[in-house]
Parts: sequence; structure tokens; C-alpha cells
Amino acid sequence: MKIELMSDAFTYLACAVVSVPVARKLGLGSVLGYLIAGICIGPFILGLVDNSQAVMQFAEFGVVMMLFLIGLELKPSLLWRLKGPILGAGGLQVGLTTLVFFALSSALFDIVWQQSLAIAMILSISSTAMVLQIFNEKGWMKTEAGESGFAVLLFQDIAIIPMMAILPLLAMAKTDVPLVNTHISGWQQGGLIALLLGGIFLTGHYLIRPLFRFIAASNMREIFVAAALLLVIGVSLAAHAIGLSPALGAFLSGVVLAESEYRHELEADIEPFKGLLLGLFFISVGANINFELFYSSLGTVLSLVAALVVIKILVLQVIGRVLRMSGAQKWRFSLSLAQGGEFAFVLFAFAGSSYVLPRHWVELFTVVVALSMLITPILLIGYERLVEPCFATEPESTGSDRMENLHNPVIIAGFGRFGQVVGRLLHGHGVGTTVLEQDACQIEMLRRFKYKVFYGDVTRLDLLQAAGAEHAKLMVIAVDEPVRSLRLVQLAQKHYPHLKLMVRAKDRGHAYQLLNLGVTRVIRETFSSAADLGAMALLELGFSKNRASRAARLFKRHDEEFLREQAPIYQDELLYISNSIQYREMLRELLQEDEEEQEKAENSAGAPSAAMEDVPQKSD
Repeated sequence: MKIELMSDAFTYLACAVVSVPVARKLGLGSVLGYLIAGICIGPFILGLVDNSQAVMQFAEFGVVMMLFLIGLELKPSLLWRLKGPILGAGGLQVGLTTLVFFALSSALFDIVWQQSLAIAMILSISSTAMVLQIFNEKGWMKTEAGESGFAVLLFQDIAIIPMMAILPLLAMAKTDVPLVNTHISGWQQGGLIALLLGGIFLTGHYLIRPLFRFIAASNMREIFVAAALLLVIGVSLAAHAIGLSPALGAFLSGVVLAESEYRHELEADIEPFKGLLLGLFFISVGANINFELFYSSLGTVLSLVAALVVIKILVLQVIGRVLRMSGAQKWRFSLSLAQGGEFAFVLFAFAGSSYVLPRHWVELFTVVVALSMLITPILLIGYERLVEPCFATEPESTGSDRMENLHNPVIIAGFGRFGQVVGRLLHGHGVGTTVLEQDACQIEMLRRFKYKVFYGDVTRLDLLQAAGAEHAKLMVIAVDEPVRSLRLVQLAQKHYPHLKLMVRAKDRGHAYQLLNLGVTRVIRETFSSAADLGAMALLELGFSKNRASRAARLFKRHDEEFLREQAPIYQDELLYISNSIQYREMLRELLQEDEEEQEKAENSAGAPSAAMEDVPQKSD
């Protein structure tokens, strides 16, 4: 291994480790942290890396992995239901943006129409990697803006295929650069694409599952990881070989495997690779910004960046109006997609090699796209701090149902597997509930079971107002994402201090955050069931029902006490670890002391008690 490669790897990883936590701490987000880090280590500031272009080509595989993971979240039935937004919103965005940029570039620049069309098409693409990373970080994927944004991005990824085929046709000089796979005819290529899609479907259903079952039986995790990577790389190479986007091929294979029993294992194995490669990609984008060109053509570059962002925002605002988005969601949708995309780097380079655009235009627009990506996280920070609060008190539509004159005593925010149990219990005792849910697919399923569920972002103040938070007594917060859960707690505490809050904690860390916000009723989603399972394990090992039941109750009580004692110090890692070790030993001693007392009591009584109300019994 060359020492230069190890040195570059060390530099990239070091700047990621340092910059991203600092950026997150400052509220800038990880994407902006990566971009700033790339600028700092690039050739125009510190000059620590020289071959950032090669690293970017490698890191672009992170985009492929991201699309595969997104595909795993979308079942084919759901994707089919999204065909309308994908074709409608996506087609409208690409078509309108291309038309506007074509008209402007033809009017403002002394270039022929072929060059104007090439520039317009390429600039219509937004950054899939950046937008989806931000949506996932901020918990926006299931919002109105998130779903529409995803539909647009997916259409854009599909549109790259015809763009790659059109660009050589616009060549200004004779070129030997072929269309995508022109060694075969158009109908043959279409047949190969259909064959690949059919192969992905059949392989996913009839070959991949038995293969993963066989690999899983070996109990060798590294082989399962290798198989997961092999699947993504293999499908991507096959897609690329016949002219499809590798990211699109990976996405389709993910969709096919969305109903597989190995979906969660695949997600867990690929997620770390995806996150690392995406980070490298964003660092490479920052490192490849040509600041010499930026300084020498400062006015032109800034004007083009401003024009790119503003025009995209205006076009997306029009599309948001067509889609009847609410005010805040429309701005979120517009600002999120108002940048050039990572595929623009590839398309501009291809346009240059195809003699469509001269070299200086390719370099200029590459800088413009990179800078537009750089300012997107800044625009979204401004949106959260300045734009979103302006819509917080405005009444907006919350979906097809209206929540008028609701005075139910309980509001349940989030009606997934956790919230449904709470709702069924309250309903069984005649307690009125108002249920809020953000996942449109979940709502559709619940309505088939005659649940009255209302769609909307639970962190919106106007939605809580419409749900009757002013008159409710209790709010059960059962949303799945810790970030949104914490945001909702703070919103309720500020505007509805009379509401008693009962909050689902996803894990111990989330529970600490809730306790430090002053929430006293925190329920860890797996804690009680895990303790009950532990009691059943004691039964299987020969403990009496009474002893197992008492052990579970004591464990729950003491662990809850320790949880509250540790909450103020959980961010002090050294102190937290030290106290945790001490608490674990204390808990062991307490349980053993109680066990000895119980054993003595049972021996003196001559027989164990038969009481065990709270330990699940084995079924026959």
C-alpha cells in the first residue's frame, strides 16, 4: 500500500472526526461540517490533499449505498403508490427548471442553443446525497416536504439516463465519445434494461433470500457484510453496464428486498459504510472547489450561484403551490432542493469530453454547483430560525381530515407499534383520544381498521392547537425519532405547560435527555418487556414463580432509581462509566440479598408462593 494513500486516508478521517462534532455542536449539521473540512484541507487553503478527485469518485459509491438503503424502506406497493408524485412533481421540476435555465442562458450568454440546453439540463438536477442526508438528520423524511422532495430526487436520478444519451448529440465538434452503450442498438439496450429489472426482481425473490439464509446459518457476520456489499456493488455494475445509473439500480434492488426478513440486518451492515463514504464525498466536494477560479471570476461566480439558487427556489415554490403544500412545508421543500447535484460534476465533465461545452465553462459551472451545495445547509439553518417560526401560529390544513372542536383529554403523538398499545388500552376504558401521525402509509393502514387518525407534523404548534392541546389533560409522545420527540417536549412545555407529558424513550440516552428536560414520566420502550423476559429466564433455570417475579420488580425499581440519579451526569463520560460500574455492583448485591431472604422465607414456609402476577407464563 502506498504511503500517500494512507496519508490521505488519515487526513480525511481526522478532519471528519474533528469537524463534524464541532459543526453539530454549533447547530450547523454534519453536511456543512464535511464541506468546511474539505475546503480547509483542500489545495487552496492548507493543501493537505492532492488527489481529492480520485477520492470523490470512490466516495460517490456512498450515494449508491444510500439509495439502496432508501429502497429497503420502500415496499413495491408503496413505490407504486408514489408513481404519481414521482412523475408529477419530479417531471414538473426537471421540465420547468430546464426550460427556465435554457431561456436565461440563451438570452444572457453568447452561446448556441445546444450549449444552453446542456447547461439547463445539468443544472436542473439537485443533490440526492445532501438533501436526503439532511432530511434524515432532521427527521423530515416523512413530512410533506420530505416525501415530495424524495419523489423529485428519484425522478432526477432516473432523468440522468436520457441526459447522458442526449449530451453527445449536442456536440459542437466531431466526437468519438459514444452514446451510452452505442455498441448495441436502442431496442437492444431497452431489452437489456427490461432484462436487468426482471432479473433484479426474480433474483431478489428466489435467490437472494436463500443465499442470505445460508450465509446467516454460518454465524459469520463478516461474510454477511461481504454478501451485502457484493449485492450492492454487483447490481450497480450491472446497471452501469447497460446505461442505467448505478444508484438507480441499487435503489431498485433495495425495493425488491424491502419485504425480506433480512432487511434490518442489511440496513445495519451497510449503514456504517454509507455514512463514511458520504462523509468522504462531501469532504471531496469541498476540497475540489477551485478558489483560484472563484477569486478571478468573483462577480460572475457569485451571480451564477445566486441565479441558480433563486431560480430553483422560485420554480419549486410554484411546484409546492401546485401540490398544495402548507407555507412552512413549501419553503422547506424549496430551500432543500435549491442547489446543483453531485451528478452535475459527472455530467459537466461528460459534456466537456463530448465537445458540448468548452473547458472553461465546465470548470466555471463545477465551482458554481459546489458553492450552491455549500450554502444549502446555511439556507436551511436560516429556514429553521427565521422562516419556520413565522408559520408556527398560522392555521394550516393538516390533511384530508379537520380537527375541529376536539376536547379529548388525551393526545397521542405517534401511532406506531408503541402508540397503538396505549391507544387500545385507553379506548377500552372509554377514554377519548386525539391521535396524530406523520406517516401517510401508516395512516392509510390504520384507517382500514377504523382508527380516527390525523395527519401532520406533530412538532408544529398549529397542529397541536387544532388537536385541542389547550383543553387536553395529557399528551402521550410515542414518536419514533428522538429528535422530534425532544422538539415536541420543548414545544409542549413552552406553549402548554398544563399538559402532563408521558414520553416514550427509544433508549437510555434518550431517556436521560428527557429527564434533563424535566419530563418525569419517561417510559423506555423495551425496558419492561426485557425485564419480564429476564424473569421468564429465571423460571426456566429453576427459580420459583415468586422469586422470579420479585426479582423482576426489584430490578425495575432500582434501575429506574439509578436512571434518574445518572441523568445529570450522563454526558460526563468518565464519571458516567464509573458510576455505572458502581451501580451495577450495587444492583447485584441488592438482588442477591433479596434472593437470600426469599430463599430463607421459602425454606421456613416449606413451599414457594404461587403468586406471579407480572411474569408472562409460557404457552403450551
